[in-house]
Order: sequence, then C-alpha cells, then structure tokens
Amino acid sequence: MELDQLSGFFNLLAATDAPPLEMGIRLRLSVMNFLQFAIWGAWFVVLGQYLNALKFSGKQIGSIYATMSLGSIVTPIIVGAVADKYFSSEYVMAALHLAGAALLYYLAGVRTAGRFYVVALIYAFVYSPTLSVSNAIIFSNIPDADRDFTTIRVLGTIGWIAANLSLKVLLKPGEPVNNRPIVLASALSAVLGFFSLLLPHTPAKAKSEMFPFTQALELLHDQSFAVFFGISFLITIALAFYYGFTSLYLEQETRVRPGNVGPLMTIGQWSEIIFLLSLPWFLNHLGMKGVLVIGMAAWGLRYAIFSAGGPFPLILLGLALHGICFDFFFAAGFIYVAKTAPADIVNSGQALFGSLTYGLGMYLGTEASGWINYLVTRESVDRATGELVRKTDWRKFWLVPCVGVIFSLALFVLLFRPPTKEADTNSAAPPTGAVAPSAE
Repeated sequence: MELDQLSGFFNLLAATDAPPLEMGIRLRLSVMNFLQFAIWGAWFVVLGQYLNALKFSGKQIGSIYATMSLGSIVTPIIVGAVADKYFSSEYVMAALHLAGAALLYYLAGVRTAGRFYVVALIYAFVYSPTLSVSNAIIFSNIPDADRDFTTIRVLGTIGWIAANLSLKVLLKPGEPVNNRPIVLASALSAVLGFFSLLLPHTPAKAKSEMFPFTQALELLHDQSFAVFFGISFLITIALAFYYGFTSLYLEQETRVRPGNVGPLMTIGQWSEIIFLLSLPWFLNHLGMKGVLVIGMAAWGLRYAIFSAGGPFPLILLGLALHGICFDFFFAAGFIYVAKTAPADIVNSGQALFGSLTYGLGMYLGTEASGWINYLVTRESVDRATGELVRKTDWRKFWLVPCVGVIFSLALFVLLFRPPTKEADTNSAAPPTGAVAPSAE
C-alpha cells in the first residue's frame, strides 16, 4: 500500500482531517516503541518462572514483580518534570536506557532473593520513567493523537511479540527458565539507548515557574479527569494479578512447557495489534467512556475464565482478550491524558497517569497478588523424590481480581461523566499551548 493510501486509511479510521505524519518521524518513533517494549517483554513475562526455578517463594516473586510498579510511583514524576523543564526528552531516554542496560546485565548474575530485589528495584527506577517519556515524545511529534498514536504504539506490541518468540531459541525444551532473557533485555536496552539520540528533537517546553507535576495535579480539579484517574488506580490493583502470575499459572495449572509459555502468551499481543489499529474507529463511534467500559469488562471476563480453569481453548480465549484489555484501557487512557493535559506539561501529565496505574496501583496489586498466592498455596513433600511441592488453588486466586474488576467497573459506569460533543463545541477555547479535550 502506497504512503498516501496508508495515510488515507488512518484518516478514515479516526475521522480526522489532520495532515499525515511524516514518514521519517513515523519510522523513528516506531523503532523506539518496538525496542521499548521488546526490552520489557524479553524478560518480564517469564520472570516468575525464572524466580521459581531459583527456589524463590511466592511472596518473594510477588515482591520482585512489584519493583517495577514501585519504581513507577516516584521516578516518572521527577523525570517527567525534568524533561518538561530542563532537558530534551530524547537525551533523557538515551541516558536512562544505557543505565538500564548495565543494571540488567548485572541482574542476570544475581542468584539471591534479597540482592535480586534491590537491583530489580534500582532498574525499575531507571526503566519506568521511559514509558511516560516515550509517550510524551510521540504525542509531541504527531499531528493527531487518536489516529497516529495507535499506529505507532502497535510497533511496541510487535516488539513484545518478537522478544517473546525469541525465547524459543534462548530456552531449550525441558530446561527451566534461565537468565538468558535478562541478558537479551540488557542488549536491547543498550541498542535503544544509542538509538534514542536519533529520535526527533523534543525540547523542554515548560515556561511556568510552577513545578510541572504540580500543574499536572491541577488537572484533577476537573471532575471527569479526577474520576478517570481514581477508578484507573483502583482497577489497576486488580490488573496486576495477570502480569505477576499468568506465566506460572500456565505452567502449573495447564501444563504448558516452560519454554512455550512466553510464545503462547503472545496470543494476547497478536490480538492487541488488531485492536490497536481499530482503536481510532472505536473511539470515534463509541466515545472514550464506551471504550474504557469495554476494556475494563474484558479484564473481568478474563479473570473469570482463568478461575474456571479450562477447557484449554477457553484459556486461550482469556489470553486473546489481552488486545481489548490493554488497548481499551491503557492505550485509550494515554490518549485521554494527552488530549487533556496542556502541551507544555505533556511529560508530567503522562507521568501522573503512569504513576497511579503502572506505579501505585500495580505496586499494591502485585504485592497483594503475592500474598494471596501465598495464602492459597499449600506445600508438601513428595514421598517419591523428597522434594518440596507447591500446589496453588488457582480458582480462588483468580476470583479475587475478578471481583475487584467488577467493583471498579460499577463505580466507573456510575461516576464517570466525560464532556459531551455539544459541551465541547460550546466551551471556551483551551489555554494557549494546551491540547483540546477529547470529544468524548
């Protein structure tokens, strides 16, 4: 398909008259997104299996998984403000990913739970801000958020898939998960660190004397924005259960071979590609609230399926729901923030959303998932081998986040009132340098 035809297709999906995105900028932003999520997907999906192979307990696994969320609470706020006020975002990305490469390489050699936790936490402080900074770079260089963000963000999904499929080469059949995925992530982080120097120049824009994150907090004075952030925080607590224990669930409950878990979970990313590319159409026809409701409901359905425990094709359906789960909640949420936050605090606005969801919400949820997994797991000694055997009641485990999603969804439906198209039409123009609020 030729470039003008491709641009016309995206314009049709998003129902926009905005000019097409320059191909050179699109390619650089797409490569950035590919590497950004390939780094994360290379090791984080199978981390639970790797830590289990090192004989770490369920509580220790949950706490280590929670480091990424813990890091997302504070450092995105600080780094986002720095990028808004002092340094170009592409240089911030380069410094963080080069430091992350060194930390991951060191982490690959750690074998004790205490030291693994500390190094993983330091790495989380370095990596987590790059999620909001990379989003800010995209939103600062695209003409239309609804149309262009999804077509660039989809390369992140493809990067995650590619990293997971590479595990078939790195992990030999019949062997437990080893440290090679972490080494791969280290190499990818180094590549992105140097590539970031080639990204579109995105200078600091904040001119106010006020700290940029303080300006971002003022967005909460708007009722719809405050409800959106509050419910997003609550529901993310429940979402954390999936990221921490799905790989272990597939290995133990459905008897998927360790080396096949990562590639199998890419089913969710394949569906994510479809729904990311169609997200502009859904936003245009269903509005922001409709899309978010569908995304939240999909999480509840997924947990109900996992709790049922089979048959296996139903479990595959639960994995495939990831496209709706992620795109209709996180991707749509980032777009909502981008169209609400003033342009000169774009990094801090994205950091605020990331801190409450990827950060505080995920941290509390991951810690809770580790404790609940511990409570529903029984240990016994195998009489034949004398080894310690753990048996988890996965039905009880998945019911907890399922109920949490239903509760959060009910609150969202009752309380969230996005601006109507008529209200947007009659409202005053946004402040200078601001992005106009979403039509929905």
